[in-house]
Amino acid sequence: MNYNLIIQAEFIATEFLKQLARLSGAHRIQAISQQAFRLLGANPDSQAAVAALCSAAALDYGFIPATRRLSDFGLVVMDMDSTLITIECIDEIADMIGVKPQVAQITEAAMRGEIDFSESLTRRVALLAGLDEAALQRVYDERLQLSPGAEKMLGTLQQHNIKTLLVSGGFTFFAERLQVRLGLDYTASNTLEAVGGKLSGRVLGQIVDAQGKADHLNRIRTGLGLKREQVVAVGDGANDLKMMAEAGVSIAYHAKPVVQAQASYALNFTGLDAVIPLLGIQENSI
Repeated sequence: MNYNLIIQAEFIATEFLKQLARLSGAHRIQAISQQAFRLLGANPDSQAAVAALCSAAALDYGFIPATRRLSDFGLVVMDMDSTLITIECIDEIADMIGVKPQVAQITEAAMRGEIDFSESLTRRVALLAGLDEAALQRVYDERLQLSPGAEKMLGTLQQHNIKTLLVSGGFTFFAERLQVRLGLDYTASNTLEAVGGKLSGRVLGQIVDAQGKADHLNRIRTGLGLKREQVVAVGDGANDLKMMAEAGVSIAYHAKPVVQAQASYALNFTGLDAVIPLLGIQENSI
């Protein structure tokens, strides 16, 4: 199988591209954009050397099959907190009542895979008991920001009729608003219980955990009549690993080491729009 090497960064010096072409045995450098280049005919056996140079130069890379096309895919599944958006919503909610350090500590441990997600969420949500429900809107209005390149990525997917699923261990309050705002096709997330306008410290129904994310991916994939290899999953924490394992292509976005180690590709220096070149050639861009 022939491969191309995708190199991406905010700025890429020509000297690095030439050096990477030599290292990988690529015979041609092709510009995708000012931030992305395709090195044609690269040898994936050069990955260790390519990875070392890219790490030192703050470049993202990926060896992809030369025949891969964006049209090969039918569904992109993404995590919400610290993936589609820049924050961990529960940490910011907790900040409203002065318990952010305690909650963030549990969040980090869960993302590293040190604590079972369902247990960690139950413990964190319990710390929110008594908070005015209006605080959720404040977090959305004042603190929630999309990750760089998110709208560009989603716009390209929508232009190519690729469905999108936002599946999150976070909260429906935010996921539903993002669905409307961004035109996402499907969402799945957890619902915070509120009693008398205040959070009860409990989650309603079954928690969307790591297995839940994988189950939602497979449910939507089956409903769309897609094969596993037609699905892309993007995430950043240990809670995303089961979901990513069910996808043909998995992308670790500014992710924990445990996630990068198991993903098809890792994006550490670029925005979410860097997902698109990893999915192959856009027919209308040739």
